[in-house]
Amino acid sequence: MAETKALIGMSGGVDSSVAAWLTQQMGFDCIGAMMRLYTANAEESTCCSLEDAEDARSVAHRMGMPFYVFNFSQDFRAQVMDDFVANYENGLTPNPCIVCNKHMKFDRFLRRAQELGCEKIVTGHYAQICQDENTGRYLLKKAADEAKDQTYFLYTLTQHQLAHTLFPLGGMTKQEVRQIAQEQGFINAKKRDSQDICFVPDGDYLAFMKRYTGKSYPEGNYLDLDGNVVGTHKGAVGYTLGQRKGLGIALGAPMYVCAKDMAANTVTVGPNEALFHSALVAGDWNWIAIENLTEPIRVTAKVRSRMTEQPATVYPLENGLARVEFDEPQRAITPGQAVVLYDGDTVVGGGTILRTD
Repeated sequence: MAETKALIGMSGGVDSSVAAWLTQQMGFDCIGAMMRLYTANAEESTCCSLEDAEDARSVAHRMGMPFYVFNFSQDFRAQVMDDFVANYENGLTPNPCIVCNKHMKFDRFLRRAQELGCEKIVTGHYAQICQDENTGRYLLKKAADEAKDQTYFLYTLTQHQLAHTLFPLGGMTKQEVRQIAQEQGFINAKKRDSQDICFVPDGDYLAFMKRYTGKSYPEGNYLDLDGNVVGTHKGAVGYTLGQRKGLGIALGAPMYVCAKDMAANTVTVGPNEALFHSALVAGDWNWIAIENLTEPIRVTAKVRSRMTEQPATVYPLENGLARVEFDEPQRAITPGQAVVLYDGDTVVGGGTILRTD
């Protein structure tokens, strides 16, 4: 019987390299591939660089597997970068890594894999997939190394995608991964992890948007919670809920961004306590552990990747929306970001935050 073929998403980093090695050890016929998503300027340090491609190619060659580079940059621009800009211009705070996973890494890449006759795609994400014996549903579970868990960014995975995906690192720690890379003599064994959004490596979203769109975003008024003008901002698109640094106003006490009105081009600031809300409404839900939400259920929930999950109840609403009510008020719940729900280590589902309630 022929070996099962697997297409390995190789970024040039240590995680995807070790994922490739582990998949080969499982007996799969492996093909390595890098997705060229974004072509950076020469002075920028980001993913998809020539150096990353050469590192990935070196590892693939060492393991005797073919290696390809797929140019998906046009799709990435349309699906991820344009979406990022449109969301910011509409006053939202998008999460491009989630959008990239949804449209590129687990859709476009999987379709290419199947064109090549591969049964599985493999990435270096820290998460685990298993199948529920009773329901037959595929489940997404947290990584064994909770400090590295990436399930928050993976909640959009469908049953079809989960069935055709392997996460070999899900049961490992980062230390164990680096140890394997060193033992195998991989060129990237000590390479540092990339943290930033690949197309905004310096973190300056406003400067990126000006370059990308060719637009200038006009200054406008800062307002206090009573609607009084208290200063001038540099363009509402450049501010995020909960932001304190870089506001450029002194009001005698620490001030945070509490709201934005894009139509009026105003940014409302206030004290930290004004940032707390007990409920949110979210849409564009993807349910993993359940077919659909038909009744209220108890969950733990997080509205940012690095926060500790908080006890909550989720209620179904009309038109595919759902309301999440937290037991305790949460800080800076931000429209455009994701809310992800858990039952223990299992991802119940997730959606896009539309508003606080």
